[in-house]
Amino acid sequence: MKITFLGTGTSQGIPIIGSEHPVCLSDDSRDKRLRVSVMVEWDDHCYIIDCGPDFRQQMLSNDVKRIDGILFTHEHADHTAGLDDIRPFFFRQGDIPVYAHERVLKALERRFDYIFLTEGKYPGAPSVKQHVVKNNETLKLGNLNVVPINAMHNRLQVFGYRFDDFAYLTDVKSIEPDEVDKLTGVDVLVVNALRIDAHHSHFNLEEAITFVKRVGPKRAYFTHISHMLGFHAEVEESLPENVFLAYDNLKIEL
Repeated sequence: MKITFLGTGTSQGIPIIGSEHPVCLSDDSRDKRLRVSVMVEWDDHCYIIDCGPDFRQQMLSNDVKRIDGILFTHEHADHTAGLDDIRPFFFRQGDIPVYAHERVLKALERRFDYIFLTEGKYPGAPSVKQHVVKNNETLKLGNLNVVPINAMHNRLQVFGYRFDDFAYLTDVKSIEPDEVDKLTGVDVLVVNALRIDAHHSHFNLEEAITFVKRVGPKRAYFTHISHMLGFHAEVEESLPENVFLAYDNLKIEL
């Protein structure tokens, strides 16, 4: 299995437009972060988790020519705003499968109504195949059973996903013990670490490290990172031995 971090930034990305914060002015390429997304590949399968406003750029940067579907964690714009850019895939492949909580699918129908029309549809609009994700119901993706992980983004429910020995969670602030149990035995865990200071709807760095210790993976990578976490090189030096900051276009294999 190969994991590609398409984007590792928070909702504004790094650099933030017009910001003179030192991290936004950094020359280190690892400090330049598109909106958060990841690509999971195994055998001949390719799935994307979240499809934010940088989706087109991410697909071009990684020379992605085909996807088997998109899984959504939740409906916020930094995770969904790029849905229109599935058009090249749709023109070549037909309807693109999307997987999300029923609430998220309804939000996408409102935001991208022209994609979901069944009559009088503009011929250049893409189409999708909707798949409802439910907690405690595994998804069959290709030859793999994928387990949804239920968590809370302050008061909003979000889904993470476990693909065999790899698990990806973002925008998490709290998670129940029975959901943590679903992560037992993962080799690689990805989770959000927004900044140093506490935040009302995201793990900060301390909370993310505590969560990694609770799950006990062989390796962990932090994502959904804001400029307020600090410089990549400096933060990574402070992390536990098996914990790393992800960065855009980082590729790892399991």
